[in-house]
Amino acid sequence: MSLSARNYYVKDIMTTNIVTVKPQSTVWEAVVKMDQLGIGALPVVDEYGKLVGIFTERDLLRRVVAKKKDPETTLIRDVMTPSPLTVGPDEPIEVAKQLMAKIKARHLPVVDSEGRLIGIVSIKDIEFIEA
Repeated sequence: MSLSARNYYVKDIMTTNIVTVKPQSTVWEAVVKMDQLGIGALPVVDEYGKLVGIFTERDLLRRVVAKKKDPETTLIRDVMTPSPLTVGPDEPIEVAKQLMAKIKARHLPVVDSEGRLIGIVSIKDIEFIEA
């Protein structure tokens, strides 16, 4: 018997062991991390740990590969999605699912009440709950 996503909150399924990247990192460094970890997105945080963007496979394709930019010299800050939409840990999964559908995203950073990055939720996390 599968459980409905309505019975869960973001905090119940979010990943808390978050791998991040800095804005001054190169695309190459980010892609190597993503490949090694088998993940499709990296939150981008500044020197204070504040979320400033997200770098996704879509960003890689559209802003790097399609533009023929060199991943070894292109900086994340120049190709990331800045100020990404976020969700709070106490939001129902349905809210996260609706936000993802609205912006056609597969990942949402999770922030606390002060805007600090505390997790990330993916569409795969939601699909697992609904399976």
